[in-house]
Amino acid sequence: MVLALLACGRKDDGTVRLVDHTTAAPTPPAEEPPVATNPVSPVRYPPVLLAQGIEGRVLLRLFVDSAGNVIPDSTRIAESSGYPALDSAALVASPELRFSPALHQGRPIAAPFLQPVQFRSPRSGAGTP
Repeated sequence: MVLALLACGRKDDGTVRLVDHTTAAPTPPAEEPPVATNPVSPVRYPPVLLAQGIEGRVLLRLFVDSAGNVIPDSTRIAESSGYPALDSAALVASPELRFSPALHQGRPIAAPFLQPVQFRSPRSGAGTP
């Protein structure tokens, strides 16, 4: 019980404030966001939707470390394409995405950012994602 109280701060009004030792320092905002470096997109167009000419845009929320690596389990759908198969294809490929890190005052930093993934049918005159 004594150890638990040592980890707490006590005010004179009788309230106790718990100290959170796991809170990291806030990340400074990136001046330059991460930049994709994959020479070829790892995102695979779902064959059934490609055959039907269905197109869409998925907006992924990613978090990269200061080396530009996508943090496992950080990827989320920020905006759905409206087609679960397109959303899933973007999510499945996200660990294979490669980035140069975000920069703050010229130094690489860990940062969250939004990454659009476009699915366009070759029939519409555009390439794959």
